[in-house]
Amino acid sequence: MLHKIALRGIRRGISLTAMNNGKTSKKVCCKREKECFLSQISARDFICFFIRTFAALTIEEMSIPTIRTTEDGSHTLFASELGECYHSTHGAIQESQHIFIEAGLRSCPNPKIEIVELGFGTGLNALLSLIEAEKSGRNIRYTSLEAYPISQEMAATLNFCKILQTPQDLQDHFKSMHSCPWDKETAITPHFSLKKIRCDFREGIRLVGSFDLCFFDAFSPEKQPELWTEAIFSDLFHIANKAAQLTTYCAKGSVRRAMQAAGFEVERLPGPPGKREMLRARKSMHENT
Repeated sequence: MLHKIALRGIRRGISLTAMNNGKTSKKVCCKREKECFLSQISARDFICFFIRTFAALTIEEMSIPTIRTTEDGSHTLFASELGECYHSTHGAIQESQHIFIEAGLRSCPNPKIEIVELGFGTGLNALLSLIEAEKSGRNIRYTSLEAYPISQEMAATLNFCKILQTPQDLQDHFKSMHSCPWDKETAITPHFSLKKIRCDFREGIRLVGSFDLCFFDAFSPEKQPELWTEAIFSDLFHIANKAAQLTTYCAKGSVRRAMQAAGFEVERLPGPPGKREMLRARKSMHENT
């Protein structure tokens, strides 16, 4: 079975080079050479080869989502390998606006806000936060973690700015969000800076200094259960400032209990159209950091 997966990787055009006794390398070319190559390498080399191939396939497949239109007219992306959309099919913009802006950003009174987001995705939450910053005059430092960023070309086809009827300068800012460098804070406007970190979420949380507000926007617990655990929420609780908040679309009992076990005070709130409830978690003002 492993040979079949490896050959599948070769057929899909992944560049493969195998080490032979740590001295020479052989580039795999034709089908016969590929099969011969796989039959000659050692078990150890093959396992390493398989891991690299599988990882490359995963990254390649994760990078090609397809656009879908949701019920409010705004786009979302569909990740075929997970069988799930990036946003609610009932409306991408109205979901993000309800959960992360109305229940999150607008309930945070700080004049200067540190936001950490788990899942940059399409950049919609960042765009809505930037719009809110420009309207309110509050300063936002926005840090977003993302393991599989979409391409700038894909981002350019999304219709968020058209649906929101944003002026040209905000459309340019949205482009800048996707084109700005990773792992470096960039001033998008005088009121809004963005730092995108390309990493695994657990690793990325440890790179974040602190936050006042967390947008927890990972894929669902059914698709990525490892991201909705007490351990993850404990890591977030540890770096959260006093009175910090966390909002998410997920209202599952297991998620709520994991947040509570990590130390958060959790409340259920009415969800966006198509969803009965959402969760908002808070760190107590009196909690030690």
